[in-house]
Amino acid sequence: MPMPTEERVSQLVAELVESRGFDLEGVAVSGAGKDQARVVVTIDSDATVDLDAVAELSTDVSEILDEAGDFGETPYLLEVTTPGVERPLTLPRHWRRARGRKARITLRADAPTPEGDGRFEARVGETTETEVALVLGGRRKPHRVHVPLADVERAVVQVEFSAPGAAEMELAGGVAPGRPAPGAQDDQGAIRSAAASTEGTMA
Repeated sequence: MPMPTEERVSQLVAELVESRGFDLEGVAVSGAGKDQARVVVTIDSDATVDLDAVAELSTDVSEILDEAGDFGETPYLLEVTTPGVERPLTLPRHWRRARGRKARITLRADAPTPEGDGRFEARVGETTETEVALVLGGRRKPHRVHVPLADVERAVVQVEFSAPGAAEMELAGGVAPGRPAPGAQDDQGAIRSAAASTEGTMA
């Protein structure tokens, strides 16, 4: 039996995820070995994501997938996770949650460039639905510019191994609530739960 599409799994779990106060950031369905599937459900929230809440959601998502029966007799491994560092920023909420982080940014070819180059690194500041404040200049000469989100072609959060300068962080407005500080020990860590796996459906 073919595996369900990612769109189908998203439709099955979206209401449950949103009812728990999370945003559904993505679903990936792939093979995980001979005759086994792997389902990764990525969630996020403005608030701190609690491990117990993720584990509970993982169990409930598994029950929904079992009841739907789309995997037939194919066993699957379910993982519910939050986005890791080095995630792309594609929506205003992604930018808002990345406040205080460094991002590698590529602007559209026809967009005005704040420093003469359409590809640069900057620290993410306050974000509205249409515009983001970016802190350029690093530790030595930090200064803030504003860029329309529509001008950004691609932006990816970067892993940092040392703490940023105080002036940079002040201009950025600090780290978004519930997020690790740049350069912190858990900087690369996403909350993960792979507690729910099942041998096909129980229907």
